[in-house]
Amino acid sequence: MTPEHLARQPFGQAPAIEEDGLILFESGAIALYVAGQSERLLPKDRVERERATAWLFAALNSVEIWIQQLASLDFFHAKEDWTKEWRPQIEKLVRDRLGMLEKALDGKDYLEGKFTVGDLMMADVLRIIDHTHLVDTYPHLRAYQRRCEARPAFQRAMKAQMDGFMNAA
Repeated sequence: MTPEHLARQPFGQAPAIEEDGLILFESGAIALYVAGQSERLLPKDRVERERATAWLFAALNSVEIWIQQLASLDFFHAKEDWTKEWRPQIEKLVRDRLGMLEKALDGKDYLEGKFTVGDLMMADVLRIIDHTHLVDTYPHLRAYQRRCEARPAFQRAMKAQMDGFMNAA
């Protein structure tokens, strides 16, 4: 970790951005900043804007918190004895959240009916458990994730992110 990176991201993680003298870190803060530049991602209508923001926070605080625990077990502790006891409990919590998310979609293409920053963040959070195929057991949720990831802007952002990782390696 370089001192320059720690100056932008005090925890030494990704992501961090710098634009016109503004330094931001944390994916939610960055997504909200970027969305604020697009009425499509963050609608001007007060109710629509706050609902999109609520879904952004739900992705990070209600869904990712469990998904990240499962991914941590799988990627960093898979061979530990205690993981065999703990993982089924975490997987159940993830499945519960995925079921709630599927129900919230209720046949809609996007969480609020049209793509917003909340969908952007939720799709990114769901990618964390792609190695498990858990989302596949929720057909509407899987279709939603694929729809979000197929968007050209999502594809460009993923390419830029992966290029950044490759250049840093």
